[in-house]
Amino acid sequence: MKKTYNNSTKPGEGAMDQVHDVETVGNPDAWVLICKASSNGEEWMKSTKAMEIEKLGCLVQVSTQQGDFATGHNAVAEAITFVPGATIVKDKNHGHKLVRPADLRK
Repeated sequence: MKKTYNNSTKPGEGAMDQVHDVETVGNPDAWVLICKASSNGEEWMKSTKAMEIEKLGCLVQVSTQQGDFATGHNAVAEAITFVPGATIVKDKNHGHKLVRPADLRK
């Protein structure tokens, strides 16, 4: 079965809508999708997600997945960091962005 690269937060396009056997533990919405680009045809996906920790900041995770037509394998690279004082707000195209309160911007 081919991997689905284009799940998003848009209605009808989430993992629960597109993948018939998704199983979850805990809160699958703890991480908020900041932005994502993908191509099923070229078998790649890049995404940025964040988890807000109230009054402290946000954990931010970036992920890249690349498929290989010849072997059928996928390569994944991920990184995570903490952004002090950041919060998550809505952005264009059903996405989100990180912002910091004015008193923390310098």
